[in-house]
Amino acid sequence: MRLEAEFTSEPFHGEGSPPEHAVAARDAAAEAGLDTDFGPLGTLARGEAKELLEALPSIAKAALDGGATRVTLQLRRADDPGSPPAVELNDALARLIADVERELGAKLGELDRAGKQRAVRLLRERGAFGLRKSVSSVADALGVTRFTVYNYLNREAD
Repeated sequence: MRLEAEFTSEPFHGEGSPPEHAVAARDAAAEAGLDTDFGPLGTLARGEAKELLEALPSIAKAALDGGATRVTLQLRRADDPGSPPAVELNDALARLIADVERELGAKLGELDRAGKQRAVRLLRERGAFGLRKSVSSVADALGVTRFTVYNYLNREAD
């Protein structure tokens, strides 16, 4: 049986080099002989179930030793024809938005202006805006224009 494991480690960094903990986790997966796809917010590792499952503790340890404060893991059977398609690392933005919605207690579009500004700040802190087309996606979720999101981001930078 073949498996896929998507693991993310926090804290996220929005721009520049990936954080040491993310690189360490990816390297641990590669050292275990797994195929990896490294993205800005997570790594997808593929391999035979035995090898992948045996590598998971090493991957988690490498991330934590590298400075991660949290490691999140999703496992999926890669050889099951009835299973959903492979996890896309760009789904990370949707997960970040969902996490912020849970934290703030409402859908982003239902927040007042101050809440929307806080949501943008939280998403920026978690690296959401390092993803391609993230401003448009966040603007849609907030029910505002891209220009408004950029204004919120610029306010945070000042």
